[in-house]
Amino acid sequence: MAVLYVTSLQRGVGKTAICAGIGKHLLGDGKKIGFFKPLIADTKQPPIEDIDSDAVFMKQIFALEEPVDCLCPVISDESNLTSKIKEACATVSQGKDVVIVEGIGELSQTGRQVVETLGARVIIVESYSKVLPGARITSSCKDFWDYLLGVVLNRVPRSQLDRVRSEMSTHFGESGINVLGVLPEDRFLFTLTVAELAEHIQGEVLSCADQSAELVENLMLGAMGVDPGPQYFSRRANKAVVIRGERPDMQLAALETSTRCLVLSGNIAPTPAVLSRAEDKKVPIVLAKEDVDTIVASIEDALNKTRFNQEKKLPRLTEIMEPHFNFQAVYQELGLIA
Repeated sequence: MAVLYVTSLQRGVGKTAICAGIGKHLLGDGKKIGFFKPLIADTKQPPIEDIDSDAVFMKQIFALEEPVDCLCPVISDESNLTSKIKEACATVSQGKDVVIVEGIGELSQTGRQVVETLGARVIIVESYSKVLPGARITSSCKDFWDYLLGVVLNRVPRSQLDRVRSEMSTHFGESGINVLGVLPEDRFLFTLTVAELAEHIQGEVLSCADQSAELVENLMLGAMGVDPGPQYFSRRANKAVVIRGERPDMQLAALETSTRCLVLSGNIAPTPAVLSRAEDKKVPIVLAKEDVDTIVASIEDALNKTRFNQEKKLPRLTEIMEPHFNFQAVYQELGLIA
């Protein structure tokens, strides 16, 4: 049984997506996959509910039988960390070919201890920035050198892929570090569901709540002047449209285009005509108390913090990783047969 530890220099860089992508690829090749995300209680970690949401998601997409609290155990006795980690991992590793361990938070000595305890191979994930993080990653790699499998640079603008790939290969090749992937940015992976959007802006879903799991890919505002008509709203598909509550003309125009939800500002309920048309089109209407500017700022903030926890995103993730991630190197380093 092999153990793969996926970690990062900072949070929010796509570790969960990388774990999901690798795991689904292995499952597709007939491998039995386990998942493990221990929470060390006295370190600086995300809230437990966020950790649990990752574990719930992995349990679903990997069809795991173990309960969530086994996949994401809270380990409070750091003085006895080694034995506790071994015991917890043994529970989720029975009958598995590979256990994927998602590291929590930033690289740390605790992470090093978990890796040593499990004899895991390590993948370090970093997000793209204009200044490539070569020196920072190289320095951090030293902490895991004996266990390092390679590094992944995530969310690279497509226009920069060739340049970044060349520079990464040159820098890390000289350091003897394997570049497993330079993955292009895709905004679809950072979309929200209608329900998540409504929760973040503290809005009330008035219609078609059964469509709340649909993904919002774009955001548009209702024009402040005269009714722009469907032509204006046709510019973007699968969108949330934020419109002032007193503009039923624009609300009806938006409903004639590809719209995931209407967000009405000012706590002004929709007219019967708008509500009826939304029901016909199966478009949720979200009623919000704030003004348009505040709502838009809240949605943009939510988009920046979105988590990879929707199964509908997996096909797009596969499209991204298959040509840009070196699965063969992972198989080889883990001693697997593809």
